[in-house]
Amino acid sequence: MAQELRDKTPPHNDELEQATLGSLLMDSEAVTAAIQLHLRPSDFYSRANMRIYEAVMSLDAKGLRADIQTVVQELKSHGKLDEAGGASYVSSLTTVIPSSANIDYYAQMVKNYSLKRALLKVASKIGVSAYDESKDSREVLEEVQQVIFELTDERQVFSAIKIQEVLKATIDIIDQAMKYKNPITGIPTGFDKLDVMTSGFQRGEYIILGARPSVGKTALALNMASNIAFYQKIPTAFFSLEMSYVALGQRLISSESKVNSLNLRSGYFSSGDYKKIIDAVGFIYEAPFYIIDTPNMRLLDLRAQARKLVAQHDVKIIFIDYLGLIGHENNSIQRYEQVSEISRSIKSLARELNIPVVVLCQLNRDAHNEAPTLANLRDSGAIEQDADLILLLHPEQKKKKKNENPNEKPSEHDPLSDIRPTDLIVAKQRNGPIGVVKLELLSKYARFKPLSKENMQEN
Repeated sequence: MAQELRDKTPPHNDELEQATLGSLLMDSEAVTAAIQLHLRPSDFYSRANMRIYEAVMSLDAKGLRADIQTVVQELKSHGKLDEAGGASYVSSLTTVIPSSANIDYYAQMVKNYSLKRALLKVASKIGVSAYDESKDSREVLEEVQQVIFELTDERQVFSAIKIQEVLKATIDIIDQAMKYKNPITGIPTGFDKLDVMTSGFQRGEYIILGARPSVGKTALALNMASNIAFYQKIPTAFFSLEMSYVALGQRLISSESKVNSLNLRSGYFSSGDYKKIIDAVGFIYEAPFYIIDTPNMRLLDLRAQARKLVAQHDVKIIFIDYLGLIGHENNSIQRYEQVSEISRSIKSLARELNIPVVVLCQLNRDAHNEAPTLANLRDSGAIEQDADLILLLHPEQKKKKKNENPNEKPSEHDPLSDIRPTDLIVAKQRNGPIGVVKLELLSKYARFKPLSKENMQEN
């Protein structure tokens, strides 16, 4: 079977290619139609036809009309007339078509054969890669998926939209906005001030949530994810490369039940607390929330799993904890280059899936007591460049209250104990303002909330 395929001529149709070129030489409007269909010189199988189409496109770029004389002269000036079959072949092209009105059909069929040839090349590369002992099967699969996606993306047909249609669609959106008066156009995080600044997390955005170690970035990401999945019922996925799914489950239950996470883990809690735990479990049980607990996950596996979650569970937003733990296939290159490639790949994934992808990132320890900046992003400047939105967490120095005994144990049931005011800095936003959102972390529950007026006055 493989030998039979090798012996066959690649898919093509000379008559359709000639009919396409003949239409272009007879009718200037046909050139516009071919451009709108994204017909490229490489879509032609015949080298002569490819050279003639290149000449037609070159003339169009110069603002000149393509006909037999101008195309022959253009080919001559570049020394490619013989390669294009000579003047007689160019002249013969206008005699092989009944009408240039069918240019859309001719051009689309030429592209169709071109796509089939491209797929055969992909199939051949798959065979070579599959026999390559140095490549992992998942790496081969990722390459195939990427090539197929690029083929599909490159061959999308775009058309002009009349202003009347643009205005109608725009007015519909304005009417909806006026009816509901909702400034949040993306996925709300549950933190109102942040949502007002960002209009919610937008489709296709690559979002970075950065903080130094032990500041609370995982807690904030889980709070956002639970707000989205539990309260808004939006399918959400959380990739945990650091914590086990059981540890995440304990954090989620503690946050929702407001039972001290330490007591929850140790079992030292009252019957009243146990009821809170059961109520919280009942509330979140049916939520469309998916946890992927895979330490040392490689980039290829992460991309494949993300595509699967979107396809099978209609996931609308993904959180990844965290960037520094994502493995790269090529360990021979420097970590800086690995992180750069991982960052670009995740940005591409967000655009491909058309959903927000929120990635946690550790900041370096420079200027430890000062508010972090974009310069503190660890390992690669590519993160700052690639991200559409960058959020940085910075805990404020806690001020002790008057007459407070530093050795006194906080009340076990006091929800205001162990509160840490924290700044959420919107350090970069492509389509909106930057600024600071005031939060406070209730560390015993690993739960963030807007900064209370009392703590705001103290700070």
